[in-house]
Amino acid sequence: MAQEHKHGSMETEVQEKTFAGFINWTTKTVIICILALVFIALVNG
Repeated sequence: MAQEHKHGSMETEVQEKTFAGFINWTTKTVIICILALVFIALVNG
């Protein structure tokens, strides 16, 4: 049968690593997009 759930006992290491990777990827993507927009604005004059 199912065991009693104890609050705060779940292993979250994998989720934390996945979230950190997502934040890292998102940050890099946003920086690249901003740099691309700045470059386009400078070239287009």
